[in-house]
Amino acid sequence: MMLRTRLLQKIILLSFITVISAGIPLHVSARGGTHHTVTLGIEVLENRGFNILKGKNVGLVTNPSGVDHYFRSTIDILYEAPEVNLVALFGPEHGVRGDVYAGGKVDDAVDAKTGLPVHSLYGATRKPTREMLEGIDIMVYDIQDVGARSYTFISTLGLVMEACAEAGIEVVVLDRPNPLGGRKIEGPYVEPGFFSFVSQYRIPYIYGLTVGELAMLINEEGLNRGQTGKQQPAKCRLTVVPMQGWKRKMLYQDTGLPWVLPSPNIPYMTSPVHYCISGICGELYGFLQIGIGYTLPFQVFGATWMDAEKLKEKLDSYNLPGVAFRTIYFKPFSGSCANKLVKGVQYNITDYDSANITEIQFYVMQAVAEIHPDKKAFETANGIGLFDKVCGSDHIRKTLSTSYKVSDIEDYWRKDVEHFRELSSRYYLYR
Repeated sequence: MMLRTRLLQKIILLSFITVISAGIPLHVSARGGTHHTVTLGIEVLENRGFNILKGKNVGLVTNPSGVDHYFRSTIDILYEAPEVNLVALFGPEHGVRGDVYAGGKVDDAVDAKTGLPVHSLYGATRKPTREMLEGIDIMVYDIQDVGARSYTFISTLGLVMEACAEAGIEVVVLDRPNPLGGRKIEGPYVEPGFFSFVSQYRIPYIYGLTVGELAMLINEEGLNRGQTGKQQPAKCRLTVVPMQGWKRKMLYQDTGLPWVLPSPNIPYMTSPVHYCISGICGELYGFLQIGIGYTLPFQVFGATWMDAEKLKEKLDSYNLPGVAFRTIYFKPFSGSCANKLVKGVQYNITDYDSANITEIQFYVMQAVAEIHPDKKAFETANGIGLFDKVCGSDHIRKTLSTSYKVSDIEDYWRKDVEHFRELSSRYYLYR
């Protein structure tokens, strides 16, 4: 009897292991661990023997997300390659080694590991100066993007391209996946008067391109005018080293690649999606807590004064496609709500393709206005100017503040999507 029991236990255990293995497909590489589906631009470049960098003095714009699938830093890969003469590093927001927190000033420094000079592009200077570029023949860019217009790394890219165009320096972009995939496009173009470091280009909020494809688009279409407002922006000599194996339908979790957070509040490979769902609303300081300072950055909407049950009930009544809500109660570790009970909702994307992810936060603003009319977003919050900048105009704020009805802004928010889809498709490197 005992023998039969043990045999049955082994069968159940083996069945359990089989189910787990079937649910999480593993691809074992020759070096062990999980085999990557996608080969990154830096890996393609290395496989080609760094051919386009040979005999040239190389500058590199990167941060901790610039790694291969074994977590080797692009800094170290290029510095240690005998064929490459890496001479300078350039640090965007958070710095080349990720040691500067969100919004903090990045200073010029010397990289402790390589001894190379590090020039700051997130401080007093955001566009490389002639002095910074002196002695550089070719500039390499390798940073993991999140796919949203307001994320500042693509703004840094544009200013680097502009400076290099003016100095006659070639730019090489080592391509990486768009974590949002290559099919989702949401939001309107930036309007004149609202271009900024968080809305550098006339593109939708979610633009559905890899950083290499975006670089080609802004370079060829003259969109790289950013803060300068130039009508004839400089066009650089641009080379994109494409990935191998990436498809437009892929989210980051489909790539088989490890995730290295590109900034402190984007810790998970799903965080770029969350960033787009609540990040615009999060610019309204003092309105809602969106999980920053807690374990769920960008994944919740709450406040100390919120009626969580009513908020969930109201959001459920909208029947929004592809998203579900649950009530949540938590105490943030830091921020204005530190150690205070925050009440609200956590969302879950149930169907990514059908969800209009950027519009969810506007529906939350509508719901709050309906259940807490004394706590309406624009009457409660600070940071109105930054909200307008990330939206690309003041139309969203002005329209919502009169009605708090998403139906009043829906057409405007969606008006440029199909035009951009047709325009951007000319620059697709992947299908």
